[in-house]
Formats: sequence, structure tokens, C-alpha cells
Amino acid sequence: MGVMARFLITSALPYINGIKHLGNLVGSMLPADVHARYRRMQGHEVLFICATDEHGTPAELAAAEAGQSVRAYCDDQHEIQKAACAGFHLSFDHFGRTSHPLNHARTQHFAEALERAGLIEERVTAQVYSVDDGRFLPDRYVEGTCPVCGYEDARGDQCDNCGSLLDPVQLKNPRSKISGSTNIEIRDTAHLFLRQPLMEARVRDWVDASTQWPHLARSIAFKWLDEGLQDRSITRDLSWGIKVTQDGAPRPGFDSKVFYVWFDAPIGYIGATEEWAAATGQDWQRWWRTDQGADDVTYVQFMGKDNVAFHTVSFPVTLFGSGEPWKAVDRLKAFNWLTWYGGKFSTSGKRGIFMDQALELLPGDYWRWYLLANAPESSDAAFTLEGFQSAVNADLANVFGNFVNRITRFAATKMEGRVPGGGAPGPLEQALAARLADGIAALTAHHDAMDFRKAAAETRALWVAGNEYLQEAAPWSAIKTDPERAAVVVRTGLNLVTLFARLAAPFIPDTAQRVLDAMAVPAEGRGWPGADDASLLDTLPPGHAFEPPPVLFAKIEDTQVTAWAEQFGGGG
Repeated sequence: MGVMARFLITSALPYINGIKHLGNLVGSMLPADVHARYRRMQGHEVLFICATDEHGTPAELAAAEAGQSVRAYCDDQHEIQKAACAGFHLSFDHFGRTSHPLNHARTQHFAEALERAGLIEERVTAQVYSVDDGRFLPDRYVEGTCPVCGYEDARGDQCDNCGSLLDPVQLKNPRSKISGSTNIEIRDTAHLFLRQPLMEARVRDWVDASTQWPHLARSIAFKWLDEGLQDRSITRDLSWGIKVTQDGAPRPGFDSKVFYVWFDAPIGYIGATEEWAAATGQDWQRWWRTDQGADDVTYVQFMGKDNVAFHTVSFPVTLFGSGEPWKAVDRLKAFNWLTWYGGKFSTSGKRGIFMDQALELLPGDYWRWYLLANAPESSDAAFTLEGFQSAVNADLANVFGNFVNRITRFAATKMEGRVPGGGAPGPLEQALAARLADGIAALTAHHDAMDFRKAAAETRALWVAGNEYLQEAAPWSAIKTDPERAAVVVRTGLNLVTLFARLAAPFIPDTAQRVLDAMAVPAEGRGWPGADDASLLDTLPPGHAFEPPPVLFAKIEDTQVTAWAEQFGGGG
């Protein structure tokens, strides 16, 4: 596969407040995992990092509702999310936490470096204070009447009725979303502002040069740049979060303030890598600092479209503005929304399936396949239970599972569970080899481009080609009249089983491993196949012993779909 390269892969950090739904999963963590697995199979050095995003008002409110301290709540939720990720076979090298002391220290470091560079300014601003709640209210926790259109349920940052962008102090009849109290005052409070316009030219040059980003990511970045960057508050009046420091000591007048969650969360990629290094004895700087070897790293980020602006503008301002040699993203893969029958997933409305619920219904690979084969890449995509049933039954059970089942059971019965020798490949095998070479070249290109729908479609097409070969070659007929021909077909079929499992491994890793284990394929035979590998149909030597794996995928019945639709609000 050529010289080994290095890939740093990060997924947008799942927020600590509640288990994530299937749309969150396919919008960042799942495709990041597919890419990490693919690059590892190619023999490259990969570091795949994620973490729970644990600061901000929603975490405080959720903890209060649960009757827990915020720390205890985050401890519990981190473990719940970690377990759900493991159930979907997400192969993080480290799944960290933004509340970790290393991320606190790294965030404080960045803020002080930015201040030394003249990019941070302390200002006094008027903000909404809820007397009954005893706290300043973040924009989205103030509701009231829109000053533009008169809509009575406008949020402090935006009116959903007329679309006007608002400042919470503009709302008429403001009330606290937390308590409903109208005992509201406008009070002055000091905050730190990141002077983003000073870095606008530097960021624009960088985005201009980022030709490997998909259109969605570039268009969002340019929209923000074209509208003009604004100074941005990077502190909040909260108790839970990263304390504001100055020259390594608490900043005077900021005792009751912390850094804004969107300032510290992207820094959490670095903080989580530092956690990984502390736990493993590895060197984190060779991944993140270009003066320590990170200049030869390809950094790939995965996220939903709502996170793009923060990653293409605000976080780069932090990295570049520090004046330090930090590694910036090379390739950014952004996703649109996965909808639930065209509408939003909703915990409160009981619409949609969440990660823990999905795993109670079926193993992770079932969901992985459908979500990736229908990933919301070029536009939003609707999850439907009927579509899920169809993909599982048609692709996984009928095409892949049936192929593996038919040939391994036939060979176990007729060839004593060993790869048969004898016979020479004929025109059918030559045509199959040519189809495989073309298909693997196309599939490799799709994975390189991070085109997940196309990669899934090509993977399935290769499985179909295998089924068509087996149908035409018909070893169950040949064995009666031409045992040598039957041996060639069975040997080819068994090699296809291992090849198909390798090609499927980034998508359905648990199933692929079970197949490769059953076929007794050694570790060195489990890498990504090259399109020009002449031995694709001859990797298992004659006499090689194997066991037919159990049925790989159970079909989803109509009765199950009906029951799930009732439970999760399916059917549109």
C-alpha cells in the first residue's frame, strides 16, 4: 500500500446531556469510525479521538433535574455514552472528557496566549438576570415577545416565527425558560471577547486553500466570512466549567464565571489526546504540534453541518491566534441531518430511536449498515423503519449473509470443512477477478473521498457479483459430473467469503470479524485488499480448515416493524 501515512481523526464531541439519537451517530461518530478502520486496514498509523462535551447550562439544568451534582451527573452520563459507543463498535483510541483537568489547563493556556497576542478584550455588557433563578440567563434560556413580529414565544437569540436574529435584552415581556419567572432584570456583567475580525484574513486564506473540504463545509465557512466575523464572548456567568485565569492565577472579577462551552469544546480534541498520552505513555505532541512532527499528519474532522462554523472559523482563530505551531484540520467532512420520517428526532415527543434503544432491538452492525448506506451527505436523509427493514433483509441477510451461508455450508459438507485443491480457474473466474479489481479500485476511491453512500453501494455490488458467480458456476451441480471444476468454484467461493468480509469490515466490523475468525484468516490477511492483488481469489491455501459461521443476520419481520413504529412514533 505504499509508505505508511499518519491520520488524526476526530468526531464532533457528543454533548453530555442525554444519550444521542441515530442522527447524531451518523452525523459524526459513525463515519469517523469507518474512516479510521479503513485507514488502519491500509496499514497507516491512526489516532481516533473523541470525548463527551460536558460544560454549559444544559448540563447544570439536567443535573438539577436528576437530583445530582453536575460532576456526578456527568460521570454517570459519560459511562452511559461510552457503553453505547462500544455497542456500535466505535473504535476510538480514546474517548475522553472536556471536564478533565488536562482540558481545563489546555483551555486556560489558549486563552492566555490569545490575550498576550492582543486578541482578547474584557468588556462590560448588559445581560438578562433572573432574580428568582439567581442567575444570568444564556440567550436560549430567555423567552418573550419578538420586537419585530410580536410572536410571543421568541427565544433570546432568534425568533422562530420571523427568523430575526435577536439580543435577549430586546425581548418584550421576557421570562426565564428555566422557571417561567418574569422577575427579570437587565444587569451589567463583565466578559472576555475574542476579537475574531483581527484574524479574518488569516482564516480566509486558510479556507481558500482547503480544497479537500466538501462543498457543504466550504460554503458554510465562506458564508460566515463574507458576512464579516464578529467579536465573540468566550465567557459565561456559570459555576460549572473551566475557570477563567490570568497569568496562571484566577482572573480578578471572574470568580463566578467560566469559559463558554463552545470555546473549550474544540480544544477538547487536544485535551483528550493529552488524556490518551497520559494513559498510554505516548507522545501527544507529534499529533498536534507541527514543530514536534505533526506536519506530516493528515487531520480529518467529522461533524454535522451545525458545527461547521465553529470548526472553520472560531476554533481556527484560537489555534492561529495563539501564535503557536498547532496542527489545523486538512479534511473536514460535514453531514446534513438525518430525520425521523422527515421530522425531528425528539426525546420528549417520543419520536425516533436513540443509541441505547437501538442496541436493545438489534446488534450494532444492523444499524451501522443502514445508516451509512443512507448517510445524509449531499442532502438531509429520512430514517424510516421500512427502509431499515428493507436494507437489512435485502443487503445483509439475502446478499451477504446468504452468500457466506451457502458456500461455507456446502464446502463443510462436501469438502470436509477444508479448502479444496485441484482444477484450474476458467473464464468465469477470470471475469470475476476483473470485476473484483474494478470494484475494489472504485471502493478504495470512495473511501479515500469519504463518500460513504457510494462506498456502501459498491460494497453491496461486489457481494451481488459474488452471488451471481456462484449461481452461474453452480458447484452443487458440477460436483456430480466434474469434481475438479467443483473444487475450483468452491475454492473461489471461500476466498470470496474472506474478501467480502474484509471489504465489509469498515461498515460491519463485528460481523466481519466473526466471518474472518470462522474462516481462520490470520491477522496479516485481514488488511485492505489492493485492486492489483493477483491472489485475491487464492489467499486461502488448499487444505486450509474453516468452520461455517452461524447465520449472520436475522431478517426483520413485519410484526417487528409494526411494534417499533408504535413504540418510537414511526409511520410518518
